[in-house]
Amino acid sequence: MVCMLLSIALLAACSGTKESSTQATQQAKKELTFLFNFASQTVDPSLDYTPLRAGVVETLVKLDENVKIQPWLATQWSSKDGQNWEFQIRDGVTFQNGKKLTAETVKQSLERSIELNPGVKQVLRIKSMKASGQTLRVVTEESFPQFPSELVHPNTAILDTEAAEPDKKPIGTGPFQVESFTAGTSLKLARYDGYWSGAAKLDRAVFAFNEDANARLSAILSGDADIVYRPPVESMDRMKQDTQLRLDSVVSLRTHELIFNTKKPLLQNEKVRKAFDALVNREELKDAIMGGQATVAQGPFLPDFPFVPKYPTRKTGTEEALKWFKEAGLQVDNGKVTQNGRPLTLKLVTYASRAEFPIFSQALQSEAKQLGITLQIEQVENYEDYLMNDTTWDLGMYSPLIAPRGDASYFLNVSFLPDGTLNYGKINDELLNKWIYQLDQTVDTAKRNELIAQALTRINDQTYYSYMVHPNTLVVYKDSVKNWVTSKSEYYMLTNQLDVEAK
Repeated sequence: MVCMLLSIALLAACSGTKESSTQATQQAKKELTFLFNFASQTVDPSLDYTPLRAGVVETLVKLDENVKIQPWLATQWSSKDGQNWEFQIRDGVTFQNGKKLTAETVKQSLERSIELNPGVKQVLRIKSMKASGQTLRVVTEESFPQFPSELVHPNTAILDTEAAEPDKKPIGTGPFQVESFTAGTSLKLARYDGYWSGAAKLDRAVFAFNEDANARLSAILSGDADIVYRPPVESMDRMKQDTQLRLDSVVSLRTHELIFNTKKPLLQNEKVRKAFDALVNREELKDAIMGGQATVAQGPFLPDFPFVPKYPTRKTGTEEALKWFKEAGLQVDNGKVTQNGRPLTLKLVTYASRAEFPIFSQALQSEAKQLGITLQIEQVENYEDYLMNDTTWDLGMYSPLIAPRGDASYFLNVSFLPDGTLNYGKINDELLNKWIYQLDQTVDTAKRNELIAQALTRINDQTYYSYMVHPNTLVVYKDSVKNWVTSKSEYYMLTNQLDVEAK
């Protein structure tokens, strides 16, 4: 009887230990919440960047941290003439539903993106595609030497076109698969164990959205987020003093710019554009508003790119602005500017998800007021659609990725050609168009750099944009987060290597 009671007690103890072990294993699941500053209304990869950033889908090629293209879903590519291309699609890769990745599925995905997204059609310029096994042959409309770099574009990411609801639950090849999506709120993810480059270290992740910088900061301080993208610059000291937080500040490939609506008669005058450019106090924007987390911009690109020309020294200030307004034919009397005897009133538009932009706008408004010019600031929703379709605005704040492919031709094509998808200023310069078309068909690197430098010099001379600062990318995250990399490209965020200490 004693032996029997001891045996029962031992079994009970073992059972209790097993249950405790099981509970500990369940509690040890690794989950992470990432909070981003732009809200997505869809997660269709052909229309939105979030699925790539969240590790759901992947592109044929990707950028490394030196902004050079590297193989991803394509292992290699080649062309003898810059027009006929052959890509080898990585073997042994499956979509998150188990379907094999082939050249045909890649072809179908690219065709879908071209059909749905005019911007993808514009930058890829594909005439035809043919798939055989793991080989994809592509013919572009004309010689297009930088074609592979355009396949970095997040909207060219590959998905299973036969899967249902790609706008809510796209099926890709990445380390995370979609559990659910709530527009404007969050994307919930689970690890895909069959990921070709090794299963993710995280079990689950949430890619959440909040356009309010202070709310994002509150989320990480309260423990509701593990990683926060672009916290408020003015709170840097507070974040640095918190021993449980880590802060990254990395020079980005973005440029904060002031856009001029050249459809407006006043802003068709380059000297008026130069006057407003002179009113931009870049040092104040960099130091007082961005806390030093930026670099003053001479042009659209950072100065270490090999094709950047030597720009003339820029003169700024109210006196310089008055000089340009006078040369433009406006009346200047006692330091005040008028046109046909009337003060100038212009509409300056901006948006909230860039926390510094409303403050930038107020700074420019203050400078203009000294000259008797009224800038009416309007904060706009669905900003890019507004810029492209509304005709009432005069000036606008914007922050594009200038070198998202590691090549200048993308920026020049989308920002300056008449049908460019980011040509919000409605620029149409025949000489500039000619150089861009020539660049697109030029293979020789030295000649390409020469053409880019020519184009950038022309852009500067005409002041089509006022380039203000290159902002740093700020990311704050808990010290329990491991293997986070703040990418210059802003494309690759949730990776299979991202980890967090189990709670």
